[in-house]
Amino acid sequence: MPYRGETEAPVGGKQVREAVAHCVAVLSGAPPQQWRERAGDLEWTCWETLEHLADDLLTYALRFGLAHPMGVPRVPLRLSSDRAEGPVNVIFGDETAGPDGLLTVVEACGGLLAAVVDSTAPDVLAPHVFGASDPEGFAAMGVVEVLVHTYDIAQGIQRDGNPPEHLSRQALARLFPDVPVTDSASSTLLWATGRVETPGRPRRTSWRWYGAPRRSR
Repeated sequence: MPYRGETEAPVGGKQVREAVAHCVAVLSGAPPQQWRERAGDLEWTCWETLEHLADDLLTYALRFGLAHPMGVPRVPLRLSSDRAEGPVNVIFGDETAGPDGLLTVVEACGGLLAAVVDSTAPDVLAPHVFGASDPEGFAAMGVVEVLVHTYDIAQGIQRDGNPPEHLSRQALARLFPDVPVTDSASSTLLWATGRVETPGRPRRTSWRWYGAPRRSR
């Protein structure tokens, strides 16, 4: 697979925290009833999508809590879902705390991932469905999850959830090195993850990222 040049700075805890701060800024204060709406084109509600996001951040962090991450395919936590069509998670928000309470959960999980990737040796690998990746790769995965799901939820609560340009560019360089940036990095990231179509590029019906460490490319 051909890769374009990678000139962006490495992705780490700083970028994870920036992405989460963007999420909180965009989604805070929305009326509780809006959180029952669908998140963009997903089958999940805005609330369910935010729970899924918190779940992603937590489970990514847990990968590097192990002495030998590659020896454990999956941290064996109990999975459950609130409804048949909803996401299957290990983490759920307290509904009595409301949407802003769930955003606090996301912030905490994002902070945990940021701390873990910054404190783990850069050559440590952990398993992922798209192939083993290093702390930088998991940080970039966290950034992408936050940016695209913030965009999904923002559609449901009728806010502007376009991803920040600099975070989109760094995430693309790390996880989508085969995708050329056209127009803007934010629109390219949304196209790469199947959210939108852009001029000359129909909307994707399937997609993946490439988490392999930079040194192995």
